[in-house]
Amino acid sequence: MANLNKVMLIGRLTRDPVVRTFASGGKVANFGFAVNNKRKNPATGQWEDEAVFIDIEAFNRGEKGRQLADLAEQYMHKGHQFYLEGHLRFDQWTKDGQKLTKLKVVLDDFQFLEPRSDGGATGSRSSPARTPAPSPDEPYDPPLEANMESPAAPRQEEDIPF
Repeated sequence: MANLNKVMLIGRLTRDPVVRTFASGGKVANFGFAVNNKRKNPATGQWEDEAVFIDIEAFNRGEKGRQLADLAEQYMHKGHQFYLEGHLRFDQWTKDGQKLTKLKVVLDDFQFLEPRSDGGATGSRSSPARTPAPSPDEPYDPPLEANMESPAAPRQEEDIPF
């Protein structure tokens, strides 16, 4: 039987990442993320946005692995828009005799979708400081790498990160 556990989201951070360091030296960054679902209001017949709030965890993965917790701590801030890829994890624990559960997304990769607030160029998680963007008069041809990172999230002109 085949399994697939993949999540792709575009939305905004609802809170700044909170980073914890483990005794082993590893790190995890926890932050909130919001996306919108569309639903039709039965009373008015109008389509409305319905916010969905999601807890995200980003881990540093070994010495030579991706340092997603460090990148989240450094570059992600409340209100900024991102494209996230990850997988679902179901947590279970007991508190005061009560069984509690929570579904979370564990971050595997991300892309910036808007300029940094300090005016610098932005790019994918692997290149936070790209070469300067072309002038508005020049055609923009994104690098092949950027197109291959998220084939399910096609770039539109307003998504170009500059």
